[in-house]
Amino acid sequence: MGAYVRLFVLFSLLTAIFVVFGWAIGSVWFGDWVGGILWFLILAAAMNVFAYFLSDKVVLWSYRAKKVTEAEAPDLYRIVRQVAHQANIPMPSVAIVPSQTPNAFATGRSPKRAVVAVTEGILQLLSEDELRGVIAHEVSHVGNRDILVMAVAATIAGAISFMARMFFWNTLFGGSRGRNGSGAAAILAVVGMILAPIAALLVQLAISRSREYKADYRGAKTIGNPLALASALEKLEVANRRRPLNFGNPASQSLFIVNPFTGGAFVRMFSTHPPVAERVARLRDLARGVDRY
Repeated sequence: MGAYVRLFVLFSLLTAIFVVFGWAIGSVWFGDWVGGILWFLILAAAMNVFAYFLSDKVVLWSYRAKKVTEAEAPDLYRIVRQVAHQANIPMPSVAIVPSQTPNAFATGRSPKRAVVAVTEGILQLLSEDELRGVIAHEVSHVGNRDILVMAVAATIAGAISFMARMFFWNTLFGGSRGRNGSGAAAILAVVGMILAPIAALLVQLAISRSREYKADYRGAKTIGNPLALASALEKLEVANRRRPLNFGNPASQSLFIVNPFTGGAFVRMFSTHPPVAERVARLRDLARGVDRY
């Protein structure tokens, strides 16, 4: 229940940022705050709907993932089928990414259209129990409809960022069209132009991290072995730092079970994933009967 409360609070905060900033922009620029909010939301939603319906194909293509048959990968199919059955979701498609960087991700806008993809490297690195833990994590993302959750978060955050950019260029070249905005709205709009996109990004990252913790928890519960996933995460963290992925789009790092790309402390601060050490600690506590989720 605590995870649902946190998610509700984060979405409420993201919506509040959007409404307040939209009111300020609409009052100053359009002279109509309702129209301003609706205009930006519709535009951002249209962009994200396009991405939502095509994201699985784009992601699989960008990582050169190839869907495989059961005959081509019988052991992997067996594990995915077992975990999907335990999680009570339809059997997802299975794909393999031609990379020695050990990692995995899930995509697809619904359980019926889901794809679970693993790299060649993860099949060589992990034991069967550890691989089952990773698959359970990814299957949990499918069952939790996390792709839908993140699409909604991206819609609101994208609208905020788009509002900020449009207000900047309009102010720079054209001035505000709405002459009825109050001085407070004008000041809030200028401050929001700078701070709102950053705040929206941080809230969006918090939502993403919350979903990672939930997938860890549900995955561990599904297979009844939190330590298997904890061990897998430790191995993957070390291996991905030693051999990061050298193709694909870093903007899609949130899909993977651990971040497959390079990055310093600043990049990690804005990571879509919680620290692996904290994830492992929570899983080990869960194995001892202590629920910190």
